[in-house]
Amino acid sequence: MLTRKQYELLMFIHQRLTEAGIPPSFDEMKDALDLKSKSGIHRLITALEERGFIRRLPNRARALEVIKLPESFQPSPASQSGARGFSPSVIEGSLGRAPKRSASPVNSANDDDPGYASIPVMGRIAAGTPISAIQNQSHTISVSPDMLGGGEHYALEVKGDSMIEAGILDGDTVIIKQGSHADPGDIVVALVDDEEATLKRFRRKGNSIALEAANPAYETRIFGPDRVDVQGKLVGLIRQYN
Repeated sequence: MLTRKQYELLMFIHQRLTEAGIPPSFDEMKDALDLKSKSGIHRLITALEERGFIRRLPNRARALEVIKLPESFQPSPASQSGARGFSPSVIEGSLGRAPKRSASPVNSANDDDPGYASIPVMGRIAAGTPISAIQNQSHTISVSPDMLGGGEHYALEVKGDSMIEAGILDGDTVIIKQGSHADPGDIVVALVDDEEATLKRFRRKGNSIALEAANPAYETRIFGPDRVDVQGKLVGLIRQYN
């Protein structure tokens, strides 16, 4: 699975290779993805290479080859107009940004379960060390409308134990109300540096944002406000007992 930025970069490289026969420069990739430095592009390219989507050709400047595309990729007219025109099936935070390419979680009724709402499961979220974890929609689940209220929602599978004292365990499924606003004390999905997603309690320390675990084994992490995108707040939890 790919993060939003990994997906967008892969599609941008693929388009340039298809249209011009050469990959884009690092500066072009940085500008297309709205990143502040080329170091972020280096990390994204390394992640794509490790996942087997691209290959760097030796002894050639800016030489990249796309080996494969995500299984969910479907060419469309919108995808022919550059990286900023993509509509990947991932969730994007919007703290300080317009929600340009966010997914469209739905609260429609489930035909197989009348009276319930169907929401997309968007991969895993780390309750522990952050992981690349806002992914393509894998499936949907049915939940009671009483759990949702208004707005758009999505679900994530929890990996890790950093929120155990908040009653969130490894393997649980959390229901998230999509949005970029959070009050101190809310448990949120936070995207750090557009690369790492984590489930933590939201705090503010002066002009900085603190992501606080609910497990004394984990330290509170503090970031500048431009490094953290709040992508939604916890509104419910589903647990299966074997």
